[in-house]
Amino acid sequence: MQLTIKQLRSQFAGPFELELARGACAAITGASGSGKSLFLRMIADLDPNEGEAWLEERERGSMPAPEWRRRVTYVSAESGWWTDKVIDHFPHRERSDLAALASRLGLRGDLLDAPVGQLSTGEKQRLSLIRALLPDPPVLLLDEPTGPLDEVSVAQLEALLRERMAGGTSILLVTHDPNQAARLGGRHYRMVAGRLETT
Repeated sequence: MQLTIKQLRSQFAGPFELELARGACAAITGASGSGKSLFLRMIADLDPNEGEAWLEERERGSMPAPEWRRRVTYVSAESGWWTDKVIDHFPHRERSDLAALASRLGLRGDLLDAPVGQLSTGEKQRLSLIRALLPDPPVLLLDEPTGPLDEVSVAQLEALLRERMAGGTSILLVTHDPNQAARLGGRHYRMVAGRLETT
């Protein structure tokens, strides 16, 4: 298994058990406030938690937290930006692929040199996902990645995610859209009051 979760819990949610094969997608739906985002953040070790998380044969605690998060990458529903210019959020070594991915997701090339403040919510979300995709992590934890997007942009993004899955990337997807869960998810779960139920 590419990602294995064992007895992962916090004072608010769990315990969770989950296995995700290489190139697979598991989709999680559920009401707002049920613990979906918290679960992803616990896996990424961004919120306090106990239990085990494994990336193939390596347990989370055996590597520094920044390395774990580079390999098991969390993309939040609201993207974070820490400088004024879009391009400054991308390492120089990744910029050769940046424009191509931006074009795939329907983003104009000149947006890369724009101030972050000029971006729409949907543009920020797509650029945030590109930022996560460029290092090609083996696992993506996606929290409502298409929430603010129109139908065309959703289709473009889902096509790109399918390509990554075909290349071996595993995805744990939180979505409020049952149709998206059906399109992308090979396995489906529902979060109910901090507990994960198979559907």
